[in-house]
Amino acid sequence: MLAPDVRLEGFTAEDWTRLLHLFRPPSPDKTPSLGGIFLIHQEGRVRKMLHTRRGRLEREGEWRDWPSEPDAAQTKRFAALAEAQQASWVVAAQVGALDDVMERFGARAQRSDDLVDQSLSLVGIVREMMAEGRIEFWPRRFKNVPVPSAAMVRRGMDAFCKEGHAIAVGAFKDGELWTALALRRGARGFDLIAGPDELRTAMGLLSGEWRRDYRHLVAAVEDRYAPLALGCFGELDVLSALQADDRPGAWTRAVAVRDVVLSPMPVAVGVALGVDGARYAFEAIRAVVPISIPTPAMLGFNPLEILRALRRKE
Repeated sequence: MLAPDVRLEGFTAEDWTRLLHLFRPPSPDKTPSLGGIFLIHQEGRVRKMLHTRRGRLEREGEWRDWPSEPDAAQTKRFAALAEAQQASWVVAAQVGALDDVMERFGARAQRSDDLVDQSLSLVGIVREMMAEGRIEFWPRRFKNVPVPSAAMVRRGMDAFCKEGHAIAVGAFKDGELWTALALRRGARGFDLIAGPDELRTAMGLLSGEWRRDYRHLVAAVEDRYAPLALGCFGELDVLSALQADDRPGAWTRAVAVRDVVLSPMPVAVGVALGVDGARYAFEAIRAVVPISIPTPAMLGFNPLEILRALRRKE
């Protein structure tokens, strides 16, 4: 949702490096990503294989052919290729498929489309090509996830940041503002992306305790740019670790003990934290008392049939 006239300010080269480091957290198992493989095939033959880290791969042995097989067999073939070539994911496409993606995208693109419209259109085209069997992905994590509409994306953004407001993230280290990011939303999308270079000066002298100093960052953002709709502040190590922590209740615990401060906190974020806390409570209870969902076989009847009978018209 970037505006056509988006402005970038307040970044030095070091600030850019630090910002990328903040949003590139370590993996939970501390192992680096293996990279991926792009494979181009035609009429059952592999034409080219490229590894994102190791470069071009040789087409030899069992990897010279790429036959059309049922989904189960093809999935095993993807997994075997990834294991043999040390990759985390694989994209296989027919010769000319990527050209067709851009042709379709160019035919559907409108001058009035913003980044959201263009991105969703591109995702929809790739989904079409996947349904046609011309592009395949492994692993298929998002196979059955529907593509949202542009209106849904905008309504979701409205829940976090309305027009005329801003979002800010601040990471502190050793008592100093290590890096920060501020996004201001205008009438046509986010029209300002601001870094910490000028905000540090506006914050004045800091106490060295980030739980007090984040208020100065909030005041600096609101004074220079716009009222805050959502602010997220914490120490660098904590924010980086939370991005890789998929345990239920991780963010809820961090906010509760003020390892992370959300100020202000939109209702949508509060609801999400509540759901996260409920997941944590459920997992904790299930660890002590095994919980199983009753099935019709266990109950001796089907509860859905009773509901249908109650709703059936006389």
